[in-house]
Amino acid sequence: MILRASNIYKSFEKGKNNFIEVLKDVSLELNENQITVIVGASGAGKSTLLHILSGLDKPDKGIVEIDGSNIFDLSEIDISKFRNNSIGFIFQFHHLLPEFTASENIAIASMINGTPKKKAIEKSDELLNLVGLKDRRTHLPAELSGGEQQRVAIARALINNPKILFADEPTGNLDSKNSETIHHLFTELKTKLGITLLMVTHNQDLVKLADRVLEMKDGQVYG
Repeated sequence: MILRASNIYKSFEKGKNNFIEVLKDVSLELNENQITVIVGASGAGKSTLLHILSGLDKPDKGIVEIDGSNIFDLSEIDISKFRNNSIGFIFQFHHLLPEFTASENIAIASMINGTPKKKAIEKSDELLNLVGLKDRRTHLPAELSGGEQQRVAIARALINNPKILFADEPTGNLDSKNSETIHHLFTELKTKLGITLLMVTHNQDLVKLADRVLEMKDGQVYG
């Protein structure tokens, strides 16, 4: 087991003295080298849960342990370092920096951690090869297709060798052909790198890749 979440609650304020409880006593565990998918209706709290489990947001109550340590016991600075070192996050939209090449977009995430530029670029190019974009390394995001941009974003999420990869609707902005490419890529990453992947998706083809499927309903997780 690599992640344990216990008794997670999260509410958001909607108007004066009016709160919506999005997560209600959520507990779950993740095992290493597995693909876990969370499904559920829009607005069920799936993305909120993903953000909390990855340390991008904090719960009102509850504990998230990764490798036995509660990430919310860390200071803001240390939790930021933890995310950089141990977490990879893939968003629905790629969020690539438009002025940097594909190789540079990936390398920057490693350079932030203090890796020398030359070494970071070398690792970036290895990952571009892994995601099938070796010949696109010098292209700017505007020169890449939507599917290619998302593969660069996946490579960027992998560059610091994360313990867990989180993905929030990673094919939600792609056509069926590019979505299929991402499906195959996730399967390959699990086989070659032994990644642990937690993913929110409505895509039934991605759901089929899962070792385990969880359903989110009424602020709780089942399965």
